[in-house]
Amino acid sequence: MDDLQAIQRLKAGDINGLEILVMRYQAKAVRTAFLIMHDEILAEDVVQDTFVHIYQRIGQFDLSRPFEPYLLRSVVNAALNVAQKAGRHSSMEGGFDQVEGLLSQAASVESEMEYIQLKQGIIAALAKLEPRQRAAVVQRYYLEMSEREMAAALDAAPGTVKWLLNAARTRLRDLLGSERNVE
Repeated sequence: MDDLQAIQRLKAGDINGLEILVMRYQAKAVRTAFLIMHDEILAEDVVQDTFVHIYQRIGQFDLSRPFEPYLLRSVVNAALNVAQKAGRHSSMEGGFDQVEGLLSQAASVESEMEYIQLKQGIIAALAKLEPRQRAAVVQRYYLEMSEREMAAALDAAPGTVKWLLNAARTRLRDLLGSERNVE
């Protein structure tokens, strides 16, 4: 069953339509929220709340639009709202283990160790970004959204999106560069 059929079932009052969408997109949605919030439990809560919100307003969903970008945009916005309300510049204690499955494995033991160190550095650097900057990085590089799509999702001017991305990249460069200089 495709997304359109699941949504049509949901609009007709069949809760199984939601179950299909949850099974299809929950893991990606939780990873997306986690990359912004750096808290697995909060990420799961945000995704659950987002699915409930979509269920409650499914009658307003435009069937001519694809579901996945709509869901992930909703997850990013909800995660960003929670992170900003909580004033989170959260630490990444245990974060490496939680995102282990997000990135592919390296081929050799030697390159795998370098890869693990690189992942740890990137995750630690992401955790030091402001929530809006983390959201911009996740939308651009994980969800592969265009700057125009990001501007619409964040309800911001395209110049603001460019500024957020530039500031995030600059900060990440500084953070990752300083880690290399320490070693």
